[in-house]
Amino acid sequence: MIASASSMQINALHPIKPIFLLKPASLRPSRIRCAAATTKQSKRYSITLLPGDGIGPEVISVAKNVLNLAGSLEGIEFNFQEMPMGGSALDMVGVPLPDETLLAAKKSDAVLLGAIGGYKWDKNEKHLKPETGLLQLREGLEVFANLRPATVLPQLVDASTLKKEVAEGVDVMVVRELTGGIYFGKPRGFGTNEDGEEIGFNTEVYATYEVDRIARVAFETARKRHGKLCSVDKANVLEASMFWRKRVISIAAEYPDVELSHMYVDNAAMQLVRNPKQFDTIVTNNIFGDILSDEASMITGSIGMLPSASLGSSGPGLFEPIHGSAPDIANQDKANPLATVLSAAMLLKYGLGEENAAKRIENAVLDTLNKGFRTGDIYSAGNKLVGCKEMGEEVLKSVDSQVAAAV
Repeated sequence: MIASASSMQINALHPIKPIFLLKPASLRPSRIRCAAATTKQSKRYSITLLPGDGIGPEVISVAKNVLNLAGSLEGIEFNFQEMPMGGSALDMVGVPLPDETLLAAKKSDAVLLGAIGGYKWDKNEKHLKPETGLLQLREGLEVFANLRPATVLPQLVDASTLKKEVAEGVDVMVVRELTGGIYFGKPRGFGTNEDGEEIGFNTEVYATYEVDRIARVAFETARKRHGKLCSVDKANVLEASMFWRKRVISIAAEYPDVELSHMYVDNAAMQLVRNPKQFDTIVTNNIFGDILSDEASMITGSIGMLPSASLGSSGPGLFEPIHGSAPDIANQDKANPLATVLSAAMLLKYGLGEENAAKRIENAVLDTLNKGFRTGDIYSAGNKLVGCKEMGEEVLKSVDSQVAAAV
């Protein structure tokens, strides 16, 4: 995914006083709890579950069970509402994001998504593709900051395709702008040029407020990690990137304790493979972040391990594993549920400010890996190969065996 945290409430227009992830539930004081308290007062949260397609329902089922157990140990009750989205929604009601699903998501405290998409819907028109539903959901929830960590766990360093000495110790956070840039810019579409040839076109465009707010999220994230922020752009060619760099430099004046550097995206793509440990926190635009976060994720050995959080200035955050729907292994008990389980931990940490419950889940995942349990995507000789359900059961055992978590 994935920094210390809370309810990530972000002021889009003014400097953030401490941001979202700095003090648990900083903008939701009614949810603050004393980490040292021995008597746990019951709290209730509403969670919208979007299982989606492919392996989505399998991994969401595991994450739901883990959330319930970790929450109960910390005096937390969840009200889960499962809603259709993606291909499953297309099959049920003919659209990838039903109005009822979006309404339920907006009314909840947080949203946990499994996966969407599949070969079945690949040839649909754009407005009828599962991926369009995800874009609509992000837009509807007004989430603009996507946090994707790429951390090489000691237990899985041998699963990386990079040499051990290159991969060992990598801990990168990619902060991606999520709702602007070329994916949303206008004009866009198809047409004909002056020679009568067919063309397709898109627009990379950013406004001041869009760059400023994501830059502040990134600076705050870097401040709570190792104090280094690398802004990735293509300012030697693109005017939108020149503007991006100008605004990031301007915001940097608010964070004199954070070391800011800049890197062109093509060089950043190479450096992530050559020497990924040079990076702490990366901030970049929508399309570059889409590509670089996927590249960074593969350093860890499997995208089946990596969660993400998408957050806005108010309202519920969206939490999801970065892997796809993997229709080839759906309903075969082969999926790795750990990315979704860790997404649930991010939901607790960033979405609800429940640091202790989140830590329980994170520790349980590490404990399960320490015991040698592996799904197929992270399996190596000497470990025990398990399916999605058994991996979930082992995580539950580890959650249940922990003493009170401490932040």
